[in-house]
Amino acid sequence: MCGEKMFTGLIEEIGTVIQAKATGDSRRIGIRANIATEGVRLGDSIAVSGVCLTVTELRGPAFYADVSPETVKRSVLGRLMPGDRVNLERALKVGDRLGGHLVTGHIDTVGTLLQLKPEGPFTTYRFSIPETYSNYIVIKGSIAIDGISLTVADCDESGFTVAVIPHTARNTTLQFKKAGDQVNLEFDLLGKYVAKMLSAQSPVRSTPAKKELTLEDLIKAGY
Repeated sequence: MCGEKMFTGLIEEIGTVIQAKATGDSRRIGIRANIATEGVRLGDSIAVSGVCLTVTELRGPAFYADVSPETVKRSVLGRLMPGDRVNLERALKVGDRLGGHLVTGHIDTVGTLLQLKPEGPFTTYRFSIPETYSNYIVIKGSIAIDGISLTVADCDESGFTVAVIPHTARNTTLQFKKAGDQVNLEFDLLGKYVAKMLSAQSPVRSTPAKKELTLEDLIKAGY
């Protein structure tokens, strides 16, 4: 992953993987692009399906980047093969409009697409997530799926649903997804900070969670 750059979650184009080479526990990938390489120099950052990567080489319409072992473990980039399509977005510049939400390009975990269902002009996508991350998702909150800024329509401890408009489906890799495919997930940055603070303020429970509530317990709690 790259340094502290920010993105909006608004995909600029779909790129095509032209190289995916393992180098020990890391990988080197090459991606053919058009829009996403305009004005880009060595050392600049591009989000590849939500993962912030540093451009280490430019060859015509293609750019190359190294994927660290940590990123390989935490994201789906370690499984990319030549011919795969990826979402691309250049790093946000000072003064740019923020049309999506603040996305860091640091992947939290991988989710699995369980179901996609057309509903009128929209398509709903249902994803599963590890239960340990369920506190980071709220209804009407933001989430980045493969770098795409989307709004959570529904959620529970096992997963969440998003409703995708036709424009987003046509212009991102969501159009190629099928049940069973895995995606990169980055939860809302503000939500993660709030969850962290609330967790720090919560008292450690020394008694069993299912202990029957008594009058003594209420008195101790100040009621």
